[in-house]
Amino acid sequence: MANLVNLESVSKSYGVRPLLDEVSLGVGEGQRIGVVGLNGGGKTTLLEVLAGITDPDSGRVSRVRDLRLGVVTQRTELPEGSTVGEVVLAGFDAEHEWASDARVRSIVDGLGIGDIGLDTATANLSGGERRRVALAATLVGELDLVVLDEPTNHLDVEGVRWLADHLLARRSSLVVVTHDRWFLDTVCGRTWEVTSGRVEQYEGGYADWVYARAERARLAQAAEEKRQNLARKELAWLQRGAKARTSKPKFRIEAAEALIADVPPPRDTVELMSFARRRLGKTVLELEDVSLSVGDRTLLDHVTWRIGPGDRIGLVGVNGSGKTTLLKLLAGENEPETGRRVEGKTVHLAHLKQELDDLPADLRVLQAVERVAARVQFGKHELSASQLAEKLGFPPKRQWTPVGDLSGGERRRLQLVRLLMAEPNVLLLDEPTNDLDIDTLQQLEDLLDGWPGTLIVVSHDRYLTERVCDNVVALFGDGAITGLPGGIDEYLQRRQTIADRPQASGSAAGTGSDTSTSAGQDTAKLSNAEWRTITKELGKLERKLDAIAQKESKLHAALADAATEPDRLMELNNELKALQSEKDELEQRWLEASEAVE
Repeated sequence: MANLVNLESVSKSYGVRPLLDEVSLGVGEGQRIGVVGLNGGGKTTLLEVLAGITDPDSGRVSRVRDLRLGVVTQRTELPEGSTVGEVVLAGFDAEHEWASDARVRSIVDGLGIGDIGLDTATANLSGGERRRVALAATLVGELDLVVLDEPTNHLDVEGVRWLADHLLARRSSLVVVTHDRWFLDTVCGRTWEVTSGRVEQYEGGYADWVYARAERARLAQAAEEKRQNLARKELAWLQRGAKARTSKPKFRIEAAEALIADVPPPRDTVELMSFARRRLGKTVLELEDVSLSVGDRTLLDHVTWRIGPGDRIGLVGVNGSGKTTLLKLLAGENEPETGRRVEGKTVHLAHLKQELDDLPADLRVLQAVERVAARVQFGKHELSASQLAEKLGFPPKRQWTPVGDLSGGERRRLQLVRLLMAEPNVLLLDEPTNDLDIDTLQQLEDLLDGWPGTLIVVSHDRYLTERVCDNVVALFGDGAITGLPGGIDEYLQRRQTIADRPQASGSAAGTGSDTSTSAGQDTAKLSNAEWRTITKELGKLERKLDAIAQKESKLHAALADAATEPDRLMELNNELKALQSEKDELEQRWLEASEAVE
């Protein structure tokens, strides 16, 4: 297989810091490569050298003749005085030319270019809209190699899935920098990690890379203890969740899995729920018969939604569906048009907004954190201000940087650190993953795993939502909050069929919460007797699932206790597999019964 681009002993520095140090690698035909690494570690520099935007300080970059290359970086600019249509459809002379091309129509629809408006001046676009326009303009071309820097930023969950499907269907080679772990696992067959001026190469996507890093730490026997612990916990999550898309890498997966033989579940849900009830009581946040409109669009139509202690809920919906507005309503920043918002007396609420709050520019990072608190309790663990700041991407030296000198991404991380230092018991997080690299994301998930409170997350990062949330609800634009027992997969399926079911109305749900909305109209298809029978069956299934969840929790605890007893471990593991098989069957029956009721 011929390489389209080759880097030979390439070095690139900014100031005295080498970002690339004697790097040699190549991009082959048909390869899809994900690039990962710490923020500021050289990922974007590698892409710009690869694409010819930036020249290396030394070494050689060679490309095949007549290479058709498309590049979208965070610095991509749109032509001044242009419209969206002129940028995206520059290669077409008439509307019928692109309108008759199914591939181009798919790109225009998939990236929401029609919603922005082809006649809209690019000067009037937001930052996110400009990125989507630049991405669409690149993808409409016939290309040999596509180079993308954080393409999933500013896309909702549905848009991320569309982009993954589109890139998988193309014959083009791909090099992409992204922190979206689901996207990496779905699209990429190879991973490059930029670290300390080198580029480490691995077969497979995110799951394979996690295994590889854990194995590398085991063989070296010199990795930092906290990094290895995080890798072990991440491996445990991958093993107990959906099966990883491994590509049979050369290193021994068994050796890496040995690292997690004694690792308990990512979080003890039962213990956290019990602790949350002690902190919060019975009432946390409730919306009672609430209606809310944005302009001439109804966001909520007489909705009742009760959020209980310890609930961990992911909120999904297309861009513009009202997720941020709903969070502001829950935070008490907006008033409903009808009904009322109820907040428990013991609630200490924190709201991470997409906008940057004012930060004390005259202080240094550590001082800004310590101004909130010197120490914070996360479940059984206590962290100092410095330790929490380090977990979220501020190493000790960086903690003495003046706040006014921080980048936008660093200010966002500081905002999150200060919010967590206040020890809230209810967290509302609006796109918390923006500007976080994968290592920092793992640290954030590790913190949230042991966080004993109520959590509501809006995020386009599907991996984070599935990892830290127990339940998912969606806004489909029908005035309701719809519970999704099948999670994000169910959300995407419903979005595909939404046009065929325009009258369907969802019902809000969240395990552990009393949740209701306006009654669905499809229940009229069942007789009263049938409806009662199915509802009774749903109750039985839910009780069985609760019992299985408790057994599963006890088995995980027993596995941790039996770490030094191989025979006992095998016996318990077999029990766990049988229990999980029974759980899968019950969940499938629950879904079928739930769909019948709806």
